[in-house]
Amino acid sequence: MLNVGQLNEGIVLDHIAAGKAMTIYKDLGLDELDCCVAIIKNAHSSKMGRKDIIKIEGGLDLIDLDVIGFIDCNITVNIIRNGTIAEKKPLTLPHEIHNVIKCRNPRCITSIEQQLEQVFVLADADKKIYRCRYCEERYTS
Repeated sequence: MLNVGQLNEGIVLDHIAAGKAMTIYKDLGLDELDCCVAIIKNAHSSKMGRKDIIKIEGGLDLIDLDVIGFIDCNITVNIIRNGTIAEKKPLTLPHEIHNVIKCRNPRCITSIEQQLEQVFVLADADKKIYRCRYCEERYTS
């Protein structure tokens, strides 16, 4: 049995689909933070079978909830204070996402203007369809 130390102050991202923790780690820029980050992959879950967990030491200002909601809005975000869960943040699909995905249309202005922000807007919430703000290109994963 693996034992990962208790977190006194921080964030626990729970119920991550197995194998997605490293995607979240990269998209949130957790490698650039100067704090302790623990990734648990393929943990046993009675609800999901297997799941990933990320523990981040520090405040909620370290992560972007919109990025997590875009990746998977079923992830549980637990805020830890004094070693216990103080709050659970609900996730929804964000209306806009910035600089998480890149437009694949070679004619898009973002292909020419490299410093331009990559912005995708939620076009259909039921089907989870996002489109580029500039050229309307549909995002496909």
